[in-house]
Amino acid sequence: MNQPNITIRRVYEHVLPDDGTRVLVDRLWPRGITRENAKIDFWIRDIGPSNALRQWFGHDQQRWGEFRTRYRAELETNREPFERLKALCDAGQVTLLFAARDIEHNNAVVLADLLAGK
Repeated sequence: MNQPNITIRRVYEHVLPDDGTRVLVDRLWPRGITRENAKIDFWIRDIGPSNALRQWFGHDQQRWGEFRTRYRAELETNREPFERLKALCDAGQVTLLFAARDIEHNNAVVLADLLAGK
């Protein structure tokens, strides 16, 4: 799931010294956290899944495979945010931040896989 310079973590977790550049990859700002406490370097808001896709998925693990397919299709039609993220990863350590409770089935996992060439 992680390549050497990409880590994925919940935005609610404590900042670690080796996080590198911290990038929020959700379309919506996480509930209950201030910008100061989040310690986010970049918020690539438009890289997150569309509201329609996010609502359809609803973090239902049975829809995970289809979510991955649909989300990748969305990213293909809007390459610029992904290219911005890729450039950050090419420059050094990046931590992809997400708000979902499910750490295995979320958009950051899909992005990390894509960045790793999977």
